[in-house]
Amino acid sequence: MASHAEFGEATPASEVAKVFEDQIRGKTILITGVSPRGIGAATTVAFASQSPELLIIASRTKSKVDEVVDPIRAEYPGIRVEFVALDLGSQKSIRAAAAEVAKLTDRLDILVNNAGIVVTTRQATPEGIEQQFGTNHIGPFLFTNLLLPLLRNAAKTNPPGATRVVSLSSAGHRLSPIRFSDYNFEKEEVPPEEDHFKPLPGAFANTTPDGYNGIVAYAHSKTANILFTLYLQKYLPKSGIAAYVIHPGTIETDLSRNQDDELTAQFYKVAKFWKTADQGASTTLVAAVDPALNGVPRLPRPASLLICADTVFVHSDIKGLYLSDCQIAEPFPHASDPTAADRLWKLSEELVGEDFDLEA
Repeated sequence: MASHAEFGEATPASEVAKVFEDQIRGKTILITGVSPRGIGAATTVAFASQSPELLIIASRTKSKVDEVVDPIRAEYPGIRVEFVALDLGSQKSIRAAAAEVAKLTDRLDILVNNAGIVVTTRQATPEGIEQQFGTNHIGPFLFTNLLLPLLRNAAKTNPPGATRVVSLSSAGHRLSPIRFSDYNFEKEEVPPEEDHFKPLPGAFANTTPDGYNGIVAYAHSKTANILFTLYLQKYLPKSGIAAYVIHPGTIETDLSRNQDDELTAQFYKVAKFWKTADQGASTTLVAAVDPALNGVPRLPRPASLLICADTVFVHSDIKGLYLSDCQIAEPFPHASDPTAADRLWKLSEELVGEDFDLEA
């Protein structure tokens, strides 16, 4: 469990950073997907407040990153902040970005896979992969694997488990398991075990004329984030690296503001508490630096599911995989299945054209 039970949905990341200043000071930290008023910006500011050695911001648009880091450089002139151009929807860009990072540093203490997109119309990456699956999962999958040598270097001198990979998922993962037979969302029907939750509430059920449901595709990619982390937990602890995945909460950012009015109204119906960006970044900080999470997580055995009326109770042995509101929480069963994690890893390797042997 996390070390501060008093942390919760309203805790700001700035407060978490102060509590864990010793775990941030002198570290090399990389954050993806940083733009003004977003979770990535709040995460960056929180880390910067506690004197890291180097902050690397890997993002698409330098002008947006500059809006975030220029005030940081002014307030904390002793901190080195570097920008690396990264488009997680392009494997060519990802490989170039990883090479640039390796020129900046030979170690990486903390990697925060923060970037993510939501689209409601059918789009594809240059490699022909459905845009949300390609950007939200395949992109971080490739980027993380290419940066593993730097993470392993850091782990040689850090306490076991203090070197971290943190990925952002969403509670929306509950809506869809992995569609192994149709990850590009091209078929009208898939096997029942791959189908999304039904019936979808309100505007979440809306599809485009060609049958594409962007919310289901988003949920699909968020399940992938959790299964990716589950696979990392299977192999990285022996190198001294811990991996966690988090649900930041419902946050009013540019990402949420850019959705259509009907969809935004649906989010307001299902979200109990809307966070600020600073509050939304707090769980990322806990997952990245809380020393109570240094221990090697226990892998799950298959979860059992008990359904009683409208309430779903999940029973499993999973510990320390998924965090929400700054505390350990339970992902949905389809996102904590080790067999699905293995299958997704193999599929991801096929889609990037490279095998990554974490046992090596």
